[in-house]
Amino acid sequence: SNTIALLATSASAFAPAASQAPRVALQASSVDVPEVDATGNNIAVKNLLTDIEASGLLSQVAQAGLLSKAQASGISLTKLEPLLALAAGNKDVMILVESAGPELLPILPTVVEIAPGALPLLGAAIQLSPAALQVAGLASLAAAAGAVYLIPDDTVVEVATQTLAVGALGAAAGASFVGSAVLGKLTA
Repeated sequence: SNTIALLATSASAFAPAASQAPRVALQASSVDVPEVDATGNNIAVKNLLTDIEASGLLSQVAQAGLLSKAQASGISLTKLEPLLALAAGNKDVMILVESAGPELLPILPTVVEIAPGALPLLGAAIQLSPAALQVAGLASLAAAAGAVYLIPDDTVVEVATQTLAVGALGAAAGASFVGSAVLGKLTA
C-alpha cells in the first residue's frame, strides 16, 4: 500500500499543475491603422504631396534641366518602363516595397527637403557614363583598402575612423556599381 502511494506521488510530480494563464484583452489602440481622411486618402501621403507642391520641387526639376540632361544621356521614360514592369512582376520586390512603405513614409518629407539641393548633383551624375561610375566604384574600394592600411589601429578613435572610412567608401562603391548597372541598362 505504501509502494502504491509512493508511485502515485512520484507520477503526479511529472503532471502539469492546473493553473490558469492570465487573460489579456486586446485593445484596438495597439493596432496601427493608417490615418485617412473622409475620402479614404492616407493623410501622411496627402501631406507629402502637398509639401511637394508647395516647395515647387517639380518646377525646380524642370529648371535644373534634369529631364533634358537625362534625355541627352539616352535615358527616356520609355526605357524606364521595362524596369518598372520587371519590378512589378517580381513578387519579392513588391513585398519589399509594401512592407517598407509604412517605415519609409516618415522619411519622405526629409527627402523632399533635401531634393532641391541634390538636383545639381543628380544632373551631373546622370551625364556620367556607366564606365566612369565603375571607375569611381573601384577607386572607392581602393580608398577603403588604403584607409585600412594607412590609418593605424592603435586607439579606439583610429579604429572608429577606419570603420567610418570603410563604411562610407564601401557604400559609395556599392552605389557607384549599382548606378553603373542601372545607367547602363537605361542608356543601352
